[in-house]
Amino acid sequence: MKKLFVVFLLLALVATLSLAKVKIQFWHAMGGWRIDFLAQQAEKFNATHPDIEVQVQYTGSYRDTLNKLIVSVQAGAAPHVVQVFDVGTQIMVDGGIAVPVGDLMANDPAFDLGKFLPQVLSYYRVNGKLYSMPFNSSNAILYYNKTIFKEAGLDPDKPPRTFEEFKEAARTITKYYQGNVVGFGFNLHSWFFEQLMAAQSAPMCDNNNGRTGRPTKAVFNNEAGLKIFEWLNDMKKEGTMIETKVEDWTGARNLFISQKAAMLLSSTSDVALMMNASKENGFEFGTAFLPTPADAPAGGAVIGGGSLWIIGSHPDKEIQAAWEFVKFMADTEQQIEWHKATGYFPVRKDAVEQLLFSGYYAQYPDHLTALMQLMLSEQNYNARGAIIGAYPEIRTAVEQNLEKMFGGELTPAEALKRAEEAATRAIKEYNEVY
Repeated sequence: MKKLFVVFLLLALVATLSLAKVKIQFWHAMGGWRIDFLAQQAEKFNATHPDIEVQVQYTGSYRDTLNKLIVSVQAGAAPHVVQVFDVGTQIMVDGGIAVPVGDLMANDPAFDLGKFLPQVLSYYRVNGKLYSMPFNSSNAILYYNKTIFKEAGLDPDKPPRTFEEFKEAARTITKYYQGNVVGFGFNLHSWFFEQLMAAQSAPMCDNNNGRTGRPTKAVFNNEAGLKIFEWLNDMKKEGTMIETKVEDWTGARNLFISQKAAMLLSSTSDVALMMNASKENGFEFGTAFLPTPADAPAGGAVIGGGSLWIIGSHPDKEIQAAWEFVKFMADTEQQIEWHKATGYFPVRKDAVEQLLFSGYYAQYPDHLTALMQLMLSEQNYNARGAIIGAYPEIRTAVEQNLEKMFGGELTPAEALKRAEEAATRAIKEYNEVY
């Protein structure tokens, strides 16, 4: 009888402990195999934090996730932690729905922000305050097929560094393969326009890229912007480039993996994928910094990817549990695992040091390319990237006018002008609301 009583007592204790767990929801925008990876990270956190249970949910693309967040807040059913893409930063700040992680850090003396890469922190600081925790940081790099370069008579150890060299390499490859392989596969995504602008130290909007005041207009209809549009249009007209549908990451990667295109601009988050795919498809690939016009001033690489936001309107104990989870995801061990599995570079100095001293980058140098591009960037407002509340609409404007240019409806100058005009309208409309 006593034994039975003890069993019941233990079961009751387990049930009580289970009910006492603080449950938090984490929404993210990482599709494919990364869904399982993040679920495993959450399980790892749960195992080491028995009083907290993180429930993970994939909520679609970055745009889908942000839209669902807005709806959930209005419905009073918001998650505790949500991954938001880089250009959603100003929207989140203006919305006032998040607890700034800088405030939580101030009440957590053990947390050392000095261990994070300053280039990453500088993007997510708005008016001097850090609102979100950097997590999956990236920038755009050049992927190129070394095997194709060698077969076409190009030096596989000398990827193109300028727009001019890039166009010539694309011509050589396309001609050698008689059009069966083209030089360049372009993912029709405004992010690459933004990255190429920053690489030339050119702004996207006024008020120092929105860093010293709320932007009032777009300013990318300039020499740097026109060079990008003309560069793309020249290759399209010459038949040395294939563009994808708008923001078709998978389609662009497949052009490169299937060796239909010898060069590709893509995120550093694709490095691990490209490493495996190149082996499976029997070719050697390399990575390099983004090309720029030969006469362009020194610029930098804008932080891409996303960060983790803690949403308010939850009880204090849930906010604190969310803070523990966010810290965990940005900790050294998790950042190293994430970097190795994807290519997103670590957001922490100590993670980079461990990888460097362990010889990891000597073995996998392509994982270092984006990080070096970031470290060698000029530290100015243009290289830090723009903070604009209407950024999603601006991206649409750029992409739609690039499409019209590729279709022959507009010249590069006309397409760029219309994109800037639409972007300025979007900024003004946004400012009327906030």
